[in-house]
Amino acid sequence: MNTELFGIIAMFVLTVVFAIPIGKYIAKVYAGEKTSFDPVFNPIEKLFFKISGINENAEMNWKQHMFSMITINMVWFVLGMFVLMNQGWLPLNPDGNPGQTADLAFNTSISFVVNCNLQHYSGESGVSYLSQLFLMFLHFVTAGTGMAAAAVLFMALRERTTDKLGNFYNLMVKSCTRILLPLSILVAVILAFNGTPMTFEGKDTIINMQGDTVQVSTGPVAAFVAIKHLGTNGGGYYGANSAHPLENPNYLTNIVEMMAQMIIPIAMVFAFGFFLKRRKMSWMIFGVMTIGFLLLTVPTIMWENGGNHAITKMGIDNSAGAMEGKEVRFGSTASAFWSIATTVISTGSINAMHDSFTPLSGMTQLLAMMTNAFYGGVGAGMLNFFIFIILAVFISGLMVGRTPEFMGKKIEAREMKIAMIVALLHPFLILVGTALAAAFPTITSATLANPGFHGFTEMLYEYTSSSANNGSGFEGLGDNNPWWNITTGFVLILSRYIPIIGPIAIAGLLANKKYIPESAGTLKTDSSTFGIMILAVIVIITALSFFPALTLGPIAEYFTLR
Repeated sequence: MNTELFGIIAMFVLTVVFAIPIGKYIAKVYAGEKTSFDPVFNPIEKLFFKISGINENAEMNWKQHMFSMITINMVWFVLGMFVLMNQGWLPLNPDGNPGQTADLAFNTSISFVVNCNLQHYSGESGVSYLSQLFLMFLHFVTAGTGMAAAAVLFMALRERTTDKLGNFYNLMVKSCTRILLPLSILVAVILAFNGTPMTFEGKDTIINMQGDTVQVSTGPVAAFVAIKHLGTNGGGYYGANSAHPLENPNYLTNIVEMMAQMIIPIAMVFAFGFFLKRRKMSWMIFGVMTIGFLLLTVPTIMWENGGNHAITKMGIDNSAGAMEGKEVRFGSTASAFWSIATTVISTGSINAMHDSFTPLSGMTQLLAMMTNAFYGGVGAGMLNFFIFIILAVFISGLMVGRTPEFMGKKIEAREMKIAMIVALLHPFLILVGTALAAAFPTITSATLANPGFHGFTEMLYEYTSSSANNGSGFEGLGDNNPWWNITTGFVLILSRYIPIIGPIAIAGLLANKKYIPESAGTLKTDSSTFGIMILAVIVIITALSFFPALTLGPIAEYFTLR
């Protein structure tokens, strides 16, 4: 136990230590300053823009940024549908995997395009090598999309009065080449040297410990897993994701993959401070996020180490914790830590089966996605947190009788309307989706492996994961059918683009406003007091929106096991 706790504490501290210089580097990249990687990537980027015909120096306003984002994302979606539906006859398919059905291809393509990677197919048996490579391409560009959107936010808050906020394509390409690619190479090399496959050969034949001959899928796994985590994508190469011994061979790779999924979201917080020259504010944001993360992580570790009460009643030794659905390579502590990190950050990868966690641990996993504000995905996490900053500024301004201001710009009715639409969209999609699923039991009940409270939690988790762009699931749910593929597909579309367009619209509107110098009466938005205010807003919105649904699911299940 002490060794496992030391392992996750050391890993988290190392992640933060590395995230600070990476955040400084990210700020330099978006500010157009010189970096040590310029000689390597300048020629590559110039060649790309020359071939594509894109003028990377053309300045865009916030509307042009969002139009470019939606246009290129639509192209990726159509290409994804084509590859997935036709993979049966396309090349790089040594295992002969058939093409996906239209509804499954729709769900898979949109899921990977929106950086959610909700998988309604079983990894290696559901797609060909060509499809895996295209999905790996989406891992890069969708992560780059979120980071580019965050960079637009940075630029809008830095400028005093302007509508010129850089070039979307330039920001996206730099996010992929200068940030994601070097880190991915490093992580992939570590994984490959620890046993993760990196090949284009077909299935390998092995004899397992029972003496049975088994066909095991291989492929370009190391490269896929690296960007899967660094881009907070989470879609696994194998159906078992990072619980698979080839995708996550040992405790070292478990630490590397955990650090990989956490490092850029945390680095983006520090990049915000370096870019705007407001490091105190970045530490305030990091502090709020970390408090929220720990409030979810610590109880989960305690509950999982305490074991399952129903199993204890049967006279079974639970001293190793609740080990059902967990890998003995990692144990209950590391698995519990991963489960909250992956749901808080919106990665969605797993190293244990979330459906097998104790009921209250399932609740904290849900809460991590329902708040959707602690670290978050690459880029998107800062955008989500920005909405809560705007809400907290507005409420604080009303409390002290002053016009709400943030970084020298007045927060007025139009900005607040947009912020409220974005804030309310998340619970709306989750609760309405779950209500519709519960309202049509003839369609959905056959897909549930568990009746009663746990079955309700499985449905709630599916829509929560979709709306939070997470992608993990309570895999007791049989989700590969037209109902789940189509309904979650539309949730994925709305929950990705509106929460990006909304914050960028607010930032663009603020950038156009007249700058008001700070005075003695200006509300300090980089103080610990304001940080507490933001945390309170996040908790209140989450509690008021989701407590009734959680009561019907994991909380009720907990009391039935006592």
